[in-house]
Formats: sequence, C-alpha cells, structure tokens
Amino acid sequence: MNRRQLIVSGFAASGMSSFPLGFAQTDKQRRILFFTKSSGFEHPVITQTNGQPSHAEKILAELGAKHGFEVTTTKDGGLITAGNLAKYDAVFFQTTGDLCTPGNDKHPPISKQGKTELLEWIRLGHGFLGAHNATDTYHTEPDDGPDRANRYQNHGEAADPYVKMIGAEFIKHGPQQTSKLRVIDPKFPGFNGVKDFDLHEEWYSLKDFQKNLHVLLVQETAGMKGPEYARAPYPATWARSHGRGRVFYTSMGHREDVWSNPIFQQILLGGLAWAVGNLKADVTPNLEQAAPGHAEIPPMK
Repeated sequence: MNRRQLIVSGFAASGMSSFPLGFAQTDKQRRILFFTKSSGFEHPVITQTNGQPSHAEKILAELGAKHGFEVTTTKDGGLITAGNLAKYDAVFFQTTGDLCTPGNDKHPPISKQGKTELLEWIRLGHGFLGAHNATDTYHTEPDDGPDRANRYQNHGEAADPYVKMIGAEFIKHGPQQTSKLRVIDPKFPGFNGVKDFDLHEEWYSLKDFQKNLHVLLVQETAGMKGPEYARAPYPATWARSHGRGRVFYTSMGHREDVWSNPIFQQILLGGLAWAVGNLKADVTPNLEQAAPGHAEIPPMK
C-alpha cells in the first residue's frame, strides 16, 4: 500500500449484464475519494491495522468492484486541493475534528485553502457523501466539546461553512442501542423496497439542520435511552443541493456490522449514484414536513 493513499479499482467483472443503481449508465467510470482522516477520535471502522485497509475501506472497495466505480482511500489531507479533486466525481468523508490540524492520527491536515477549495468544488457541481462522524467534523467555533453549552445551541447562519454544506452538526451520542428509522422518501435511489426499520447503532443527536434538506430517514426518539434523545424525532439521512453540488449524509456507519448490513449498503449505493450524477432524484426541501421538531435541542446533562 502506498503510504499516502490506497487505490482500489472497482471495475465490474467481465460479462456482468447489468449494474444496479445506475453505475453503468455512463461511459465514464465514476471515481470516489474516500477520506478518513481523524483529527479527533478515530473510529475503529476506519482504523487501518498493520497497513491493511480498514473494515469500511474493504466494504467500499467490494461495492466498487461489484457495481463498477473506482475508490481511492486516503487519510492525507494534503490531497484535498482543487487540483487533486478534479480527478474525482465525489468525495466521501468519514472523519472527525478540525481537519486543518494534524490531530490524533497525525496524518497531514487539510490546509485552510484546501477546505475552501473543497467547499467551492462541491458548490460548482460535484458530489459529497458523509457517513456517521462526518458531522463530528469542523464544529462551529468556539467548540467547547459535547458536554459544554456551545454544542447545545443552533448557530444558524453563523455555523461553520462545512456544517452548512453537510447539512447539520453533531452534538453528542448516547449508549449504542436499537432504534427505529422511519423512511420518508421511498422513491430516492437506494430506497426501493426499504420500509421503516430497526437498527442497533451508535446514534448521533444532531442540530443546525439546513433548511433545504430533503429528508430521507427520520430518527425516532421515543423509548431511546439517554438524555441526548430527549427531543422530537429529527433527520438521520438526507440529500441536499449545495449550489450545483449534490450532498448526501447518513448518521449510520459507526459499527462494522452496520457497514456489512445490506440495507445500509443499498442506501449508501443509492446516495453514491445520485451524488456522482448517474441517477436523478427529487430533492425538494421537506424538513418541516418530515421532522417538524427538528430544531429542538436535547437537555445538556
């Protein structure tokens, strides 16, 4: 493995007659940059051991091989530049913390210019995907941590530009538990046949939802353990337009068994197909209808 990046070619097997979710509907093979730098806590699902790919990297590579897209994985923030991003159709973040600092994993940070170029690259018409801890990234400053008052307020227009791009910001999570996700848009790519479902996961409590979210899944909170969820149901997976760009986020993705779950994989593939522009979808804002209590903040305990 190259120390700076792991490249996995996801060419389809010869003779495969069809690709689900639109990945064969273009002559150009789509390229995804999977960025997993952890300036904050590094989740085990993206931890590389003895130079070997992490669990999430392996799963994404397998999906690429099966569905016909190419994945490049890196923890090197020096690759987040306008010049390098030009090689890709979408970037996929599973990251934590202020990525403009070396932080916990000590891999090269994104430069402040690189962050600006990333957001502009998305705005100009490219794709962005985020899983789970991607909302635990670039918190609105001053960030005083998940047990302090600044996390427990909506910042609106004062929110960090990255937060406004991805669509919300992480507050805190409680104990891992089984909870219900309610399907809002069964017509979105990847949701064909998906009904409301229960899943054991580390659930994020989120805030500062952008007004133009097209909510796909709502986190049901009734019966959940922990003060983090003492609030009305709120969005857990969504798509949104960012300028001409396409942004997809899901709060799922902490656990290895979730990454291996067929429902998660189907939803993720649908988000990828839409984000790279292979499939179209109606992303009319529906935040107020889907989660009318979304702005409620849980008690700080």
